[in-house]
Amino acid sequence: MAMPKGPQAFPRDEYLRRLSAVKLEMKRRETDVLMVTTPSNITYLSGYTSKSGYVPQGLIVSLWEDEPTFLTRRMDAPAAIHQMFMDRSRVIGWPETLVGHPELDGFDAIIDFLHEHNFARCRLGLEMKSLAAQTVEKFKSRMSNAKVVDFSNAVTWIRLVKSDLEIAVMKEAAAITDAAMLRAKEVIRPGIRESDAAAEIIATLVRGANGKPGTDLSGFYMCASPRSATCHIPWSEDVFGKGSQINLEFGGKRHGYVSALMRTFSIGKPSDRLRRTHEAEVAGLEAALAAARPGATCGDIAAAFNSMLKKWGFMKESRCGYPIGIDQLEPTASLKEGDATLLQPNMTFHLMLGNWVDEDFGYVISETFRVTNAGAQVFSSFPRELFEL
Repeated sequence: MAMPKGPQAFPRDEYLRRLSAVKLEMKRRETDVLMVTTPSNITYLSGYTSKSGYVPQGLIVSLWEDEPTFLTRRMDAPAAIHQMFMDRSRVIGWPETLVGHPELDGFDAIIDFLHEHNFARCRLGLEMKSLAAQTVEKFKSRMSNAKVVDFSNAVTWIRLVKSDLEIAVMKEAAAITDAAMLRAKEVIRPGIRESDAAAEIIATLVRGANGKPGTDLSGFYMCASPRSATCHIPWSEDVFGKGSQINLEFGGKRHGYVSALMRTFSIGKPSDRLRRTHEAEVAGLEAALAAARPGATCGDIAAAFNSMLKKWGFMKESRCGYPIGIDQLEPTASLKEGDATLLQPNMTFHLMLGNWVDEDFGYVISETFRVTNAGAQVFSSFPRELFEL
């Protein structure tokens, strides 16, 4: 029995719209054929979310064809047939003999494909920053008649402005995030192991909310005392105790799209330092959101936050956030002073106001928001409280 086509996260027209935007950029950069290798960009252009990026793979976009062609390891090809919007003939599995080969790999199969389809003399775009130097050199040497163009991050910048369909999926992810944060509030108690609490929260991220399950897991960070000054540590083997502080960051995930959230919890009465930090950060968060409107810049958001935080006598060294969408981080613009990226409707950001002050003190709060003509629209409805448990 042939692998059936699975439910599609978006209609075909949405993927063709995205491909059209990429092809316009290809024409601008004088590129005939593009090999997309960044997994999140492959997701964006095809709907594919399976974890096969551990070996060479490439989504081949050509100016002359409506649908791209995907080349991946043969054992991963059925997943691509199932998930991708394209016709099954557009998925090609390269042979298993290339796995662990001393001289060849899957990129050799992709180069063979390009030669077989008369692309040997094309202007070829590569996402060079996501490729090893020897891989780039392999394409240049084996396709010596082609002009190789660096297409790094170009598709990622196109992703910066979301469609209304993408916004709808991110709102579904946000509802899952809220449900998981509520579960955290229920299960974090003295005497409970961090791992047990994490299991309950993660179970909610998988079960989902409003009939929409989580389709994957994003980053999950549970930084509890004495590690509350860290930012990217998961749960430990410790037990929560009286006086523990717990900083949480995670996001629900739907079809690759994430809506992240950070909140701080205290078992027992929080210290005066923690309480005042929370009040200052919330004031800064609200100032930052008020600055988020079309025509303003990413730097304006950061300046509004930093200015308010300084009024309270605090400062934050790290940036204030980043674009979010497919995966928790889209590596393009940055919410930091001096970033001149102009805000446009349907850009989405994680306003990440984690502040790791000393080795023994840190605090987190955040919101994922969308830029609209009326200003910032926050996806979460979870209270901006310092939760005393």
